[in-house]
Amino acid sequence: MDIKFTNRLSYKQAKLTVLVGFVLGMLLSLLQIGIDYASEDASINREILSLLEISHSPASRIAYNIDAELAQELTLGLLRSPAVIGAQLTDNNNTVLANVKRAPSASSYRVISDFLFGANRQFKERLFLEHLPDESLGTLQLEVDTYAFGSRFLRRAEVTLLNGFARSLILSGILLALFYVMLTKPLVRVIRELSERDPRIAEQPPLECPLHHQNDEIGVLVRVANQQFESMTTEIQQRRAAENRLTDYLGQLETIVSSRTTELKAINRRLTTSNEELQIARQTALDMAQARSVFLANMSHEIRTPLNGLLGMIALSLDSPLNAEQRQQLAIAHDSGKVLVELLNDILDLSKFDAGQLELEHIPFDLGSLIEDTANLLSQNAAPSVELTCLIDPHFPAQVIGDPTRVRQIVSNLLSNALKFTRFGRVDVRLSSWEDGVRIEVCDTGIGIAQDAQVKIFQPFTQAGAGITRQFGGTGLGLALTFNLCNVMQGRLSISSESGFGSQFCADLPLPAHTRATPPARLQGKVVAITAASSGLAELLRSLLPGWGLDYQQRSLDDSLHGLDPDVLITDCPPCLFELRSTFSAPILLVTAYGNFMPSEESAALAPLQQQARPLARNALYQTLRRALNVESAGDNRAPEQTPSPPRRGRILLVEDNPVNQLVAKGMLSKLGSDVIVVSHGAEALDQLELSHFDLVLMDCNMPVMDGYEASRHIRRSGRWPDLPIVALTANAMPEERERCRAAGMNDYLAKPFRREELAALLDLWIPLRKAP
Repeated sequence: MDIKFTNRLSYKQAKLTVLVGFVLGMLLSLLQIGIDYASEDASINREILSLLEISHSPASRIAYNIDAELAQELTLGLLRSPAVIGAQLTDNNNTVLANVKRAPSASSYRVISDFLFGANRQFKERLFLEHLPDESLGTLQLEVDTYAFGSRFLRRAEVTLLNGFARSLILSGILLALFYVMLTKPLVRVIRELSERDPRIAEQPPLECPLHHQNDEIGVLVRVANQQFESMTTEIQQRRAAENRLTDYLGQLETIVSSRTTELKAINRRLTTSNEELQIARQTALDMAQARSVFLANMSHEIRTPLNGLLGMIALSLDSPLNAEQRQQLAIAHDSGKVLVELLNDILDLSKFDAGQLELEHIPFDLGSLIEDTANLLSQNAAPSVELTCLIDPHFPAQVIGDPTRVRQIVSNLLSNALKFTRFGRVDVRLSSWEDGVRIEVCDTGIGIAQDAQVKIFQPFTQAGAGITRQFGGTGLGLALTFNLCNVMQGRLSISSESGFGSQFCADLPLPAHTRATPPARLQGKVVAITAASSGLAELLRSLLPGWGLDYQQRSLDDSLHGLDPDVLITDCPPCLFELRSTFSAPILLVTAYGNFMPSEESAALAPLQQQARPLARNALYQTLRRALNVESAGDNRAPEQTPSPPRRGRILLVEDNPVNQLVAKGMLSKLGSDVIVVSHGAEALDQLELSHFDLVLMDCNMPVMDGYEASRHIRRSGRWPDLPIVALTANAMPEERERCRAAGMNDYLAKPFRREELAALLDLWIPLRKAP
């Protein structure tokens, strides 16, 4: 095995060594040349000054005698020097006695010489006699060509460089030969012996170490190689033994594989049969899902139609003269119907999640007011001994961007769940900013949830236990819907609870801020609250009143009020007011549970007294304190004008086949000031449109003779009523129903059962209010 000459270690070692020696030699040669250059430069001046010194005496006598002929001979004699190219002799009157010149020498090396020493040099000597040194007789000037000296220096420098280069070459050859003999030759011998060996032979003879290399790196290399050969021999023997065992095992494995293959074929046949059964089951599941959607749509229609009549008739009855017992009974029936509608909406929302058809709005809304309104609506569900409080960060944004309907649904479900399972203590709704969104916390002191039940409570139709359903009721849909809504909003719903110690539900929602909070006008006065320090009322007042500029103090029921002199007293303890009223005359704000207001004869004894139900809303509290402290705006002294609300002059065509729903819708529309014409199906609606002008058509979708879809298409195709708004009235609340109505040419959609407020909002949108003529 041969190695290229330039790749040998001896060549590389010699190259590096010679390179270092060459560089050092060149540096030393350059140093020597530099010293020679300085010496030669000094010798020019010395030789010329010596020449001037020799010529000084005869030149002085010639200048003294003013002998031009001798001056000419002297200057010509100076030109015989190789370096002198010009000589001039003048007397003391600056008369030129002799001036001779000759051309400088020409050579290709002159450029280097002129660069080093200069092209020429001028020398001047003052002439005088030895016995009269102070009397100047004239001057002797010499012009010297430095090339005579520079050429001599260049020849010496050339010899110096050539000698250094020759020494480097000789040294390179000597080192190359030495390194080859000492390093390359023994290594090549070891490499040749290694390359000639057959790696398939198990037992390899040891390598022989080259002579005189037993203790150096080559000897160590040979010993390490021999050790590796021994290890390889042992490993090859072990591998051969392992291969023999592996061959035996493969024989056994082939037998096992053969039997397993037979089993797998049988399993594959069974899997094929199972896949066919699964395909049939999948198709069956799809058919069932389709049937479920159809069933939900039909059930929605069938349930909402009588519900619309039920709730509508009850709402109309509540507007008529009733005694207290009748009004309470109808109110309970109306609330029960609304609970049934909410349950139906929850079931439909679950179907929307399954179909992936839930759409979210992105509009600005006041989340703080939304939470307060929701808590106020649900406060009637709170037990009398439960304190419901809305704690909203005073710096929370005035408006955020999101879907207010779905956020209200989240708050309502969490709060309803907390009120249902709490019989004593507190239920708090907390609102604060969180990263780039909001955090809604609902905390209660209810029965709590065990750790093992917390995993499954977010599943539909699931509660913490069978006993919960028996004792508290419910379907188990609320938390499942809330969990799904948080996920759809890219948020998160978490729970922290322990059985017997209450629960805390936390909904983190990415609702960006739209409008910053604007603090209200500051108030002045001292407000004292008589309530427990751990109550929700105390925490609410402590967070709000100092920011409104009020001097707020909290006192317990056992503290004395003597010396406090409050401007307003706030309390949630009615019995203590009769004892305290004699000690002060300031207005009182009594905060009580829903429906527990003090009778008029008792409140008259405590006047001035105002009563508000829990939970206290921020704006209601602010306006109450503002009135109690006699804070009036610039225009508050004027009596407000009593202007009746303008009647609605719209003429509406109601297309509805159900007689009960006809009565409900017509009754609501009449109370809203509309003129209503009722027909039973789409064909009659077309006839009425031919006879009269209408501002709006309320169209039921499922009717005999001609349904609402077909009637709407006839109206749009005719082109006679292009601007006539058509609003669908349907008991089908499935997502695809809205698109089906729009495809038929309808402008809007109202699901049954509907409330009067929803109907009024619809009329506000499509029929503007007009003043009576």
